[in-house]
Amino acid sequence: MSFFAAPPRIETEIFTRLPDRFRQPRRSAWGDANRAGRPVDSFLEGPAFDRQGRLYVTDIPFGRIFRVSPAGEWEQVAEYDGWPNGLKIHRDGRIFITDYKRGIMLLDPEGGAVTPFLDTVRSESFKGVNDLVFGAGGELYFTDQGQTGLQDPTGRVYRLSTDGRLDCLIDTVPSPNGIVVAPDASFLLVAVTRANQIWRLPLHADGSVTKASIFCHLHGGPSGPDGLALDAEGGLLVAHAGFGTVWRLSPRAEPLARIASCAGWSTTNLAFGGADGRSLFITESETGSILRATLPVPGQPLYSHAAHA
Repeated sequence: MSFFAAPPRIETEIFTRLPDRFRQPRRSAWGDANRAGRPVDSFLEGPAFDRQGRLYVTDIPFGRIFRVSPAGEWEQVAEYDGWPNGLKIHRDGRIFITDYKRGIMLLDPEGGAVTPFLDTVRSESFKGVNDLVFGAGGELYFTDQGQTGLQDPTGRVYRLSTDGRLDCLIDTVPSPNGIVVAPDASFLLVAVTRANQIWRLPLHADGSVTKASIFCHLHGGPSGPDGLALDAEGGLLVAHAGFGTVWRLSPRAEPLARIASCAGWSTTNLAFGGADGRSLFITESETGSILRATLPVPGQPLYSHAAHA
Protein backbone atom coordinates (compact mmCIF):
# COMPACT_ATOMS: atom_id res chain seq x y z
CA MET A 1 0.00 0.00 0.00
CA SER A 2 2.98 2.32 -0.41
CA PHE A 3 1.38 3.98 -3.47
CA PHE A 4 -1.04 5.86 -1.19
CA ALA A 5 -0.83 8.30 1.67
CA ALA A 6 -1.48 6.86 5.11
CA PRO A 7 -5.26 6.55 5.55
CA PRO A 8 -7.13 8.04 8.54
CA ARG A 9 -6.81 6.13 11.79
CA ILE A 10 -9.86 4.81 13.66
CA GLU A 11 -9.35 3.82 17.29
CA THR A 12 -10.71 0.71 18.98
CA GLU A 13 -11.74 -0.12 22.53
CA ILE A 14 -11.84 -3.42 24.39
CA PHE A 15 -15.45 -4.59 24.28
CA THR A 16 -14.73 -7.65 26.42
CA ARG A 17 -11.98 -10.19 27.09
CA LEU A 18 -11.98 -13.90 27.74
CA PRO A 19 -12.61 -14.28 31.49
CA ASP A 20 -9.83 -15.65 33.65
CA ARG A 21 -11.90 -18.69 34.57
CA PHE A 22 -11.48 -19.90 30.97
CA ARG A 23 -7.72 -19.26 30.86
CA GLN A 24 -5.09 -21.85 31.69
CA PRO A 25 -1.88 -21.36 29.68
CA ARG A 26 -0.60 -24.68 28.42
CA ARG A 27 1.00 -26.36 25.46
CA SER A 28 -1.10 -28.05 22.81
CA ALA A 29 -0.50 -29.91 19.58
CA TRP A 30 -1.89 -26.91 17.69
CA GLY A 31 0.43 -24.55 19.57
CA ASP A 32 3.44 -26.77 18.94
CA ALA A 33 2.83 -26.48 15.18
CA ASN A 34 1.55 -22.91 14.99
CA ARG A 35 2.98 -21.06 18.00
CA ALA A 36 6.48 -22.56 18.21
CA GLY A 37 5.48 -24.65 21.21
CA ARG A 38 4.64 -21.68 23.43
CA PRO A 39 1.94 -22.21 26.05
CA VAL A 40 -1.24 -20.29 25.22
CA ASP A 41 -4.47 -19.86 27.11
CA SER A 42 -6.62 -19.34 23.99
CA PHE A 43 -6.60 -18.27 20.36
CA LEU A 44 -9.84 -16.55 19.44
CA GLU A 45 -11.25 -16.62 15.91
CA GLY A 46 -14.45 -16.91 13.92
CA PRO A 47 -16.69 -14.10 15.25
CA ALA A 48 -20.31 -14.27 14.06
CA PHE A 49 -23.55 -12.81 15.41
CA ASP A 50 -26.80 -14.73 15.74
CA ARG A 51 -30.23 -13.19 15.31
CA GLN A 52 -30.43 -12.41 19.02
CA GLY A 53 -27.33 -10.23 18.79
CA ARG A 54 -25.13 -12.73 20.60
CA LEU A 55 -21.54 -13.09 19.38
CA TYR A 56 -20.04 -16.55 18.82
CA VAL A 57 -16.26 -16.99 18.80
CA THR A 58 -14.04 -20.03 18.45
CA ASP A 59 -10.95 -20.99 20.44
CA ILE A 60 -8.75 -23.02 18.11
CA PRO A 61 -6.23 -24.88 20.29
CA PHE A 62 -8.71 -26.14 22.87
CA GLY A 63 -11.75 -26.91 20.75
CA ARG A 64 -13.99 -24.43 22.51
CA ILE A 65 -16.91 -22.33 21.26
CA PHE A 66 -17.99 -19.31 23.31
CA ARG A 67 -21.07 -17.13 23.16
CA VAL A 68 -20.86 -13.49 24.27
CA SER A 69 -23.95 -11.51 25.24
CA PRO A 70 -24.53 -7.92 24.04
CA ALA A 71 -23.36 -6.88 27.51
CA GLY A 72 -20.03 -8.72 27.05
CA GLU A 73 -20.75 -11.72 29.28
CA TRP A 74 -19.20 -15.04 28.25
CA GLU A 75 -20.53 -18.58 28.32
CA GLN A 76 -18.92 -21.73 26.95
CA VAL A 77 -21.19 -23.45 24.48
CA ALA A 78 -19.01 -26.39 23.47
CA GLU A 79 -15.68 -28.12 24.04
CA TYR A 80 -14.71 -31.01 21.79
CA ASP A 81 -11.79 -32.76 20.10
CA GLY A 82 -11.11 -30.33 17.29
CA TRP A 83 -9.48 -27.07 16.20
CA PRO A 84 -12.37 -24.76 15.29
CA ASN A 85 -11.44 -21.71 13.25
CA GLY A 86 -14.11 -20.01 11.12
CA LEU A 87 -17.76 -19.91 12.14
CA LYS A 88 -20.81 -18.69 10.20
CA ILE A 89 -24.56 -18.99 10.67
CA HIS A 90 -26.61 -20.21 7.71
CA ARG A 91 -29.90 -18.54 6.81
CA ASP A 92 -31.72 -21.62 8.11
CA GLY A 93 -30.13 -21.13 11.53
CA ARG A 94 -27.52 -23.87 11.39
CA ILE A 95 -24.09 -22.94 12.75
CA PHE A 96 -21.20 -24.10 10.57
CA ILE A 97 -17.57 -24.39 11.71
CA THR A 98 -14.41 -24.82 9.65
CA ASP A 99 -12.34 -27.13 11.84
CA TYR A 100 -8.67 -27.46 10.93
CA LYS A 101 -8.51 -31.01 12.25
CA ARG A 102 -11.93 -32.38 11.28
CA GLY A 103 -13.36 -30.51 8.29
CA ILE A 104 -16.74 -28.77 8.16
CA MET A 105 -18.72 -29.25 11.37
CA LEU A 106 -22.15 -28.29 12.70
CA LEU A 107 -22.75 -26.82 16.16
CA ASP A 108 -25.91 -27.34 18.17
CA PRO A 109 -26.10 -24.03 20.08
CA GLU A 110 -28.47 -25.41 22.70
CA GLY A 111 -26.92 -28.75 23.58
CA GLY A 112 -23.34 -27.94 22.53
CA ALA A 113 -22.88 -31.00 20.32
CA VAL A 114 -20.44 -30.59 17.42
CA THR A 115 -21.01 -33.09 14.63
CA PRO A 116 -19.39 -33.74 11.21
CA PHE A 117 -20.97 -32.21 8.12
CA LEU A 118 -18.21 -32.60 5.50
CA ASP A 119 -15.04 -34.24 6.74
CA THR A 120 -13.44 -35.45 3.49
CA VAL A 121 -13.32 -34.61 -0.19
CA ARG A 122 -13.75 -37.72 -2.32
CA SER A 123 -12.43 -39.85 0.57
CA GLU A 124 -9.32 -37.67 1.04
CA SER A 125 -8.77 -35.47 4.07
CA PHE A 126 -8.63 -31.71 3.74
CA LYS A 127 -5.31 -29.98 4.32
CA GLY A 128 -6.87 -27.98 7.17
CA VAL A 129 -9.97 -25.90 6.47
CA ASN A 130 -9.83 -22.32 7.70
CA ASP A 131 -12.73 -19.95 6.98
CA LEU A 132 -16.10 -19.90 5.23
CA VAL A 133 -18.84 -17.69 3.84
CA PHE A 134 -22.34 -18.25 2.45
CA GLY A 135 -23.54 -16.87 -0.86
CA ALA A 136 -26.98 -15.40 -1.54
CA GLY A 137 -28.28 -18.74 -2.75
CA GLY A 138 -27.11 -20.64 0.34
CA GLU A 139 -23.99 -22.06 -1.31
CA LEU A 140 -20.94 -22.47 0.95
CA TYR A 141 -17.47 -21.22 0.02
CA PHE A 142 -14.52 -22.21 2.20
CA THR A 143 -10.74 -22.16 2.26
CA ASP A 144 -8.48 -25.16 2.82
CA GLN A 145 -5.22 -23.73 4.12
CA GLY A 146 -3.32 -26.34 6.10
CA GLN A 147 0.37 -25.50 6.36
CA THR A 148 0.60 -24.13 2.83
CA GLY A 149 2.64 -21.03 2.09
CA LEU A 150 5.25 -19.79 -0.33
CA GLN A 151 7.10 -23.08 0.16
CA ASP A 152 3.95 -25.02 -0.86
CA PRO A 153 1.43 -22.96 -2.87
CA THR A 154 -1.25 -25.67 -2.97
CA GLY A 155 -3.98 -24.22 -0.75
CA ARG A 156 -7.50 -24.64 -2.07
CA VAL A 157 -10.81 -22.82 -2.23
CA TYR A 158 -14.01 -24.87 -2.46
CA ARG A 159 -17.66 -24.26 -3.20
CA LEU A 160 -20.35 -26.57 -1.83
CA SER A 161 -23.56 -26.09 -3.79
CA THR A 162 -26.97 -26.46 -2.22
CA ASP A 163 -27.43 -29.74 -4.12
CA GLY A 164 -24.34 -31.18 -2.41
CA ARG A 165 -21.89 -30.78 -5.28
CA LEU A 166 -18.37 -29.94 -4.11
CA ASP A 167 -16.09 -28.07 -6.53
CA CYS A 168 -12.47 -27.08 -6.06
CA LEU A 169 -12.31 -23.58 -7.54
CA ILE A 170 -8.55 -23.12 -7.25
CA ASP A 171 -5.70 -25.21 -5.82
CA THR A 172 -2.64 -22.98 -6.21
CA VAL A 173 -2.98 -20.58 -3.26
CA PRO A 174 -0.10 -20.08 -0.78
CA SER A 175 -2.15 -20.03 2.43
CA PRO A 176 -5.82 -19.19 1.70
CA ASN A 177 -7.49 -17.79 4.80
CA GLY A 178 -10.44 -15.37 5.15
CA ILE A 179 -13.02 -15.28 2.38
CA VAL A 180 -15.94 -13.11 1.23
CA VAL A 181 -18.28 -13.33 -1.76
CA ALA A 182 -19.73 -10.47 -3.78
CA PRO A 183 -23.48 -9.94 -3.25
CA ASP A 184 -24.16 -11.01 -6.84
CA ALA A 185 -21.75 -13.98 -6.52
CA SER A 186 -19.64 -12.62 -9.39
CA PHE A 187 -16.36 -12.97 -7.51
CA LEU A 188 -14.65 -14.07 -4.31
CA LEU A 189 -11.99 -12.21 -2.37
CA VAL A 190 -9.55 -14.43 -0.47
CA ALA A 191 -6.92 -13.47 2.09
CA VAL A 192 -3.62 -15.10 1.12
CA THR A 193 -1.78 -14.85 4.39
CA ARG A 194 1.77 -15.93 3.57
CA ALA A 195 1.92 -13.87 0.38
CA ASN A 196 0.48 -10.78 2.15
CA GLN A 197 -2.10 -10.39 -0.60
CA ILE A 198 -5.83 -10.41 -1.25
CA TRP A 199 -6.74 -12.45 -4.32
CA ARG A 200 -9.79 -11.87 -6.52
CA LEU A 201 -11.41 -14.98 -8.03
CA PRO A 202 -14.03 -14.28 -10.74
CA LEU A 203 -16.95 -16.74 -10.63
CA HIS A 204 -18.49 -17.73 -13.95
CA ALA A 205 -21.98 -19.02 -14.62
CA ASP A 206 -20.63 -22.49 -15.41
CA GLY A 207 -18.99 -22.64 -11.99
CA SER A 208 -15.41 -22.14 -13.13
CA VAL A 209 -12.79 -19.63 -12.03
CA THR A 210 -10.48 -17.96 -14.53
CA LYS A 211 -8.18 -14.95 -14.47
CA ALA A 212 -7.50 -15.14 -10.74
CA SER A 213 -5.68 -11.94 -9.84
CA ILE A 214 -4.21 -9.92 -6.98
CA PHE A 215 -6.73 -7.41 -5.62
CA CYS A 216 -4.33 -5.90 -3.09
CA HIS A 217 -0.77 -6.20 -1.81
CA LEU A 218 -0.25 -5.60 1.90
CA HIS A 219 3.05 -4.21 3.05
CA GLY A 220 4.24 -7.32 4.91
CA GLY A 221 4.95 -8.11 8.54
CA PRO A 222 5.29 -11.29 10.63
CA SER A 223 1.95 -12.66 9.47
CA GLY A 224 -0.55 -11.34 6.92
CA PRO A 225 -4.22 -10.87 6.05
CA ASP A 226 -6.59 -13.10 7.99
CA GLY A 227 -10.35 -12.56 8.35
CA LEU A 228 -12.34 -10.50 5.83
CA ALA A 229 -15.70 -8.70 5.77
CA LEU A 230 -17.58 -6.47 3.34
CA ASP A 231 -19.40 -3.26 4.16
CA ALA A 232 -22.56 -1.80 2.63
CA GLU A 233 -20.56 0.31 0.14
CA GLY A 234 -18.61 -2.67 -1.14
CA GLY A 235 -15.57 -1.80 0.94
CA LEU A 236 -13.36 -4.63 2.13
CA LEU A 237 -12.30 -4.94 5.77
CA VAL A 238 -9.06 -6.90 6.21
CA ALA A 239 -7.83 -8.15 9.58
CA HIS A 240 -4.03 -7.89 9.31
CA ALA A 241 -2.75 -10.45 11.79
CA GLY A 242 0.61 -9.62 13.32
CA PHE A 243 0.16 -5.91 12.67
CA GLY A 244 -2.64 -5.04 15.07
CA THR A 245 -4.71 -3.47 12.31
CA VAL A 246 -7.88 -3.82 10.28
CA TRP A 247 -7.64 -2.09 6.90
CA ARG A 248 -10.69 -0.70 5.14
CA LEU A 249 -10.22 -0.75 1.36
CA SER A 250 -12.46 0.68 -1.34
CA PRO A 251 -13.90 -1.59 -4.06
CA ARG A 252 -10.86 -0.46 -6.09
CA ALA A 253 -8.46 -1.43 -3.28
CA GLU A 254 -7.64 2.12 -2.20
CA PRO A 255 -6.89 2.34 1.55
CA LEU A 256 -9.70 4.28 3.25
CA ALA A 257 -8.97 3.70 6.94
CA ARG A 258 -6.66 1.99 9.40
CA ILE A 259 -8.53 0.58 12.39
CA ALA A 260 -5.87 0.20 15.06
CA SER A 261 -5.82 -2.34 17.87
CA CYS A 262 -5.76 -0.94 21.39
CA ALA A 263 -4.57 -4.31 22.70
CA GLY A 264 -2.24 -6.84 21.06
CA TRP A 265 -0.95 -7.31 17.51
CA SER A 266 -2.91 -10.45 16.59
CA THR A 267 -6.06 -9.08 14.93
CA THR A 268 -7.40 -12.29 13.44
CA ASN A 269 -11.01 -11.84 12.36
CA LEU A 270 -13.97 -9.50 12.45
CA ALA A 271 -17.75 -9.15 12.26
CA PHE A 272 -20.18 -6.25 12.03
CA GLY A 273 -22.82 -5.88 14.73
CA GLY A 274 -24.62 -3.38 16.92
CA ALA A 275 -28.06 -1.86 16.51
CA ASP A 276 -27.16 0.07 13.36
CA GLY A 277 -24.63 -2.42 11.99
CA ARG A 278 -21.77 0.10 12.17
CA SER A 279 -19.94 -1.50 15.10
CA LEU A 280 -17.01 -3.63 14.03
CA PHE A 281 -16.01 -6.40 16.46
CA ILE A 282 -12.48 -7.78 16.12
CA THR A 283 -10.92 -10.86 17.70
CA GLU A 284 -7.47 -10.03 19.08
CA SER A 285 -5.91 -13.37 19.87
CA GLU A 286 -2.69 -12.29 21.57
CA THR A 287 -4.61 -10.97 24.59
CA GLY A 288 -7.81 -12.99 24.18
CA SER A 289 -9.86 -9.83 23.69
CA ILE A 290 -12.68 -8.65 21.47
CA LEU A 291 -12.19 -5.10 20.26
CA ARG A 292 -14.86 -2.72 19.02
CA ALA A 293 -14.76 0.26 16.67
CA THR A 294 -17.46 2.48 15.20
CA LEU A 295 -17.32 2.87 11.42
CA PRO A 296 -19.01 5.40 9.13
CA VAL A 297 -20.58 2.64 7.02
CA PRO A 298 -22.51 -0.43 8.23
CA GLY A 299 -21.55 -3.93 7.31
CA GLN A 300 -23.06 -5.70 4.36
CA PRO A 301 -26.12 -7.63 5.60
CA LEU A 302 -25.35 -11.30 6.03
CA TYR A 303 -27.64 -13.74 4.30
CA SER A 304 -28.35 -15.55 7.55
CA HIS A 305 -29.95 -12.34 8.86
CA ALA A 306 -31.44 -10.96 5.64
CA ALA A 307 -33.41 -14.13 4.99
CA HIS A 308 -35.39 -13.54 8.16
CA ALA A 309 -35.56 -9.74 8.15
